[in-house]
Amino acid sequence: MSTCGHDVEDSAPLNATVSVALIGNPNTGKSTLFNRFTGARQRVGNYPGVTVSKKTGEMPLGDGVITIVDLPGTYSLAATSIDERIAADVLTGRKGPRPRLAVCTADATHLQRSLFLACQIADLGVPVIIALNFMDEADAKGLAIDAEVLSERLGVPVIPISARGGKGVDKLREAIQSALQDPPKLALPEWSAGVQGSQKLLREELESTSNSKLADAELRRILFDNDSAYLDLVAYPSGKREHLLDKVRKPILTEGTHALAKESLAHYSFISGALDGLIRQTKPAKKSLSDWVDALFTHRVLGLFVFAVLMFLVFESIYTFASPVMDGIQAVFDWLSGTLGTVLEPMPILKSLVCDGIIAGVGGVMVFLPQIFLLFFFISLLEDTGYMARAAFMMDKLFSWCGLNGKSFVPLLSSYACAIPGLFATRTIGDPKARLVTILIAPLMSCSARLPVYLLMIGAFVQPAYGSTVAALTLFGFQVLGLVVALPIAWATNRWFLKIPAQPFVLEMPPYRLPVAKDVVWRMWMGGKEFLQRAGTIILVISIIVWALLYFPRTETNEDDPVAQATQVENSYLGKTGKFLQPIFEPAGFDWKITVGVLASFPAREVIVSTLGIIYRLGSDAEEHEDSLQEALRSDTWTSGPREGQQVFTIPTALALMVFFAFCMQCASTLVVISREAGTRYAVITFVYMTALAWLGAVITYQIGSLFL
Repeated sequence: MSTCGHDVEDSAPLNATVSVALIGNPNTGKSTLFNRFTGARQRVGNYPGVTVSKKTGEMPLGDGVITIVDLPGTYSLAATSIDERIAADVLTGRKGPRPRLAVCTADATHLQRSLFLACQIADLGVPVIIALNFMDEADAKGLAIDAEVLSERLGVPVIPISARGGKGVDKLREAIQSALQDPPKLALPEWSAGVQGSQKLLREELESTSNSKLADAELRRILFDNDSAYLDLVAYPSGKREHLLDKVRKPILTEGTHALAKESLAHYSFISGALDGLIRQTKPAKKSLSDWVDALFTHRVLGLFVFAVLMFLVFESIYTFASPVMDGIQAVFDWLSGTLGTVLEPMPILKSLVCDGIIAGVGGVMVFLPQIFLLFFFISLLEDTGYMARAAFMMDKLFSWCGLNGKSFVPLLSSYACAIPGLFATRTIGDPKARLVTILIAPLMSCSARLPVYLLMIGAFVQPAYGSTVAALTLFGFQVLGLVVALPIAWATNRWFLKIPAQPFVLEMPPYRLPVAKDVVWRMWMGGKEFLQRAGTIILVISIIVWALLYFPRTETNEDDPVAQATQVENSYLGKTGKFLQPIFEPAGFDWKITVGVLASFPAREVIVSTLGIIYRLGSDAEEHEDSLQEALRSDTWTSGPREGQQVFTIPTALALMVFFAFCMQCASTLVVISREAGTRYAVITFVYMTALAWLGAVITYQIGSLFL
């Protein structure tokens, strides 16, 4: 067979410039295998020319290292969604140099479907080896697969492995090294006369109209997939493409098969022959544990109840288990502040910057690191066990009334960790309108940046008044509040603006699997690491700026007089700004200090915790520095106006502040990603509607709450 025109350099030495693509169907263990290959040598970036993230890593091989490129999971190269498209673009060489080799992960329990993708890759001229994964599950189901004979029939290495347990991975590395030195070629049969005739017509048409030449494999992609990307490359007029394809596909139609089905029929016929007699059932198949558990987890009523219970247990655990570690972290920062404060006593400004600015600001946020680790731990468990797919299946009907389907649930659930990976996950949604709506509502999900705000308010006001159970329920309620509000917004957007067409939802249920401890810990660490990086960069910088605006202009005051210190802060640059804007937020129960915290937190939500820490640190005397931020909030009072002398923070105020942060678009990074993924217009729309919704929600919450609480 002809191969794609972008030749692969077979003779290049093995080093980090040599790339090997790791590709496979969803749920074939590709990510687990990638982690085993690369360990801690992973990087995340963007593919050239597009804002689609890629994951790469270095794998030791022989005397050097090579680069492993982890491509998005896909069932075929006839891609419809953005993440599937990038896999096809990389393998065809449309986005940079093509990989030297493709390692195709195949599910041993669904081998025929996995081999279809391998055949498509081989047809592009990319050397392929097959990593036959989940052999342990195949054995448990009584499936025996003769991998050696299959390798002989296909003409490429077929390596049985169990990526989770590491079995066969070393042998796969050896196969990769051999394949890079002597590239294997999958023994595909010649295409039919009709396909070759259509290729010839298409080639002649493109050469005559645009003087462009494409390789046979590129021509077949146009014939089989309506692939406009190649026609874009040759600048073929968009208005004439449908006529062109109808004309050049006539030889295929004479064989009684439509061009869009020709490739599938040809490849599956070849695969059936290759697998003939190689898969044996050594023992009767039994109803698996997944079948029994799914009867409960995917039940239309009980399944939703189980989901709610699981989510409550997750947030109860986050609230309860991390408390001792949080206390320890707080004690460390208190000790650090006291020690450095003594050393820097002769330098008042530097002492205030370090103790009242940096330590009070960054330390106030770092206290919540244990909850962040726990959140990513539980999300990783839900994904790795296979429960996430069940949750998406259940949410399909819940989402259908607002124009979305279960495909939107996974990006929204991912946004509970951080909105940015959730926005990237919308690339799996094929319909552009459904993807846009999902992008617009994804920032409403309660990301980990909101967690410190919730925990601060709940710990200071809800738990002391009502106990830990009500506190956990409150935390759970605020975690789901964004989703509850997002669905009506999606419905309104669909009904009056975008008119999303009905979308079928096809989902493969992966079997339940025990999570790999190493992978869970790694993902938990990566989530916590991102939080640490934000604390060490954005929050640190903003904390210093906030401190400076609260510390200056400086007047001669008694450093040990709390009243004088409070007056100094109130008359600072930021204090005056907060008092000027206070009337806007006063209907929500916010005084100038809370207003300052809200304004400072627009670049990053967590900043309100550090800002309040700095405000109350600067506005107190040395002895009160030992009080926690929660205690300072509980004792704060209004300094002017009709509420003078009354408590600033009440339960209605705390609830209103949490509602504001539940809805407000306070993340510059998320706005940048929305702008890249959907356009600047929709980033502005997201900021405006979420900010307005946040203010309105906070006002309503405070006004109603003040009547009853």
